[in-house]
Amino acid sequence: MKHPPNKKPTVLPWAMLLALHCTPLFAAPPGEYEVKAAFVHNFAKFVEWPAAIGGRRSLRLCVLGRGRFLEAASGLRDKPVDGGAWEVVAASSRTELKECQVLFIEASERDILPGLLDGLKASPVLTVGDHEGYAEQGVAVNFYLEQNKVRFEINPAAARRAGLKISSQLLKVARIVTEPGGGQ
Repeated sequence: MKHPPNKKPTVLPWAMLLALHCTPLFAAPPGEYEVKAAFVHNFAKFVEWPAAIGGRRSLRLCVLGRGRFLEAASGLRDKPVDGGAWEVVAASSRTELKECQVLFIEASERDILPGLLDGLKASPVLTVGDHEGYAEQGVAVNFYLEQNKVRFEINPAAARRAGLKISSQLLKVARIVTEPGGGQ
C-alpha cells in the first residue's frame, strides 16, 4: 500500500508533549513517614510476641497522635506480615491500646507519655515513638533523624517489660538506649 507523497502523520506534536508531561519518568522518593512505616513493617519481622497472642491472622498497628504517620502507615494494609495482614487504626483511647501489637506514638503525645506507658505496663505492645527522648522515657523503639536519614534506637528494657523479645539482628543495627537509673 502506497502513501500519498507529502502526507504527514496525523499525531499532533502537542499531544505527544502532553502525554510525556503526564507520565512520570521517575517515581518520587519516599518521604520521611513512608520510610518510618516501612521500618515498622520490618520491625514486626524481628520481634517475638508472647505465645498468648500467637495464632493471630493480623497485626494491629495503632497510631496515637495528630501527625502524618497514619496516612503513611495506611500503605501497610497491602503488605503481608507474620502470616497475616496489617490492621492500621487511629487510636482514640487507652482502653483499646492494649489490643494493639504495635503502637506508634506521635510527638504530639509527649505530654501524656508517662501515663500512657503506665497504662500499658506488662502488655505485649511494641511501642514505637517519634520524638527525641521517648526511648529514655520507656518507649521500646524510637525514630530520630541523623544527617537527614531516618534512624532508630531501641530500649531493650522497655521491650522486656512488655514481654517482647527483639532479635539480636535488629539490635545490631540500632542505637541502644538505657533509661535513667541504668535500666537496660
